[in-house]
Amino acid sequence: MIELIGRTKRAAAQAETGWTILELALKADVDWGFSCTRGTCSRCRCLVSEGMELLNEPTDAELDGLDDEELAQGYRLGCQAKVIADGTIAVRNKPYF
Repeated sequence: MIELIGRTKRAAAQAETGWTILELALKADVDWGFSCTRGTCSRCRCLVSEGMELLNEPTDAELDGLDDEELAQGYRLGCQAKVIADGTIAVRNKPYF
């Protein structure tokens, strides 16, 4: 299960293996900020508060777009963070602007 908190909407959905956080948010009709879907704009930046171990390791795009402190705090890019295992994930969309 994944709890998705957007700007004004929230939803609980099945955390489907291989799907990105952004894909799951869009499928659940959560108002998730995004623009490029490639990891370059960082509009889909989000804070994972639970279940980080259920996501893939940060991608090169995330390592380039987020600083070490953000990564340590649990920030990811929704278009890059993919579900790799079953469990509970909680995430909030936290764009820079």
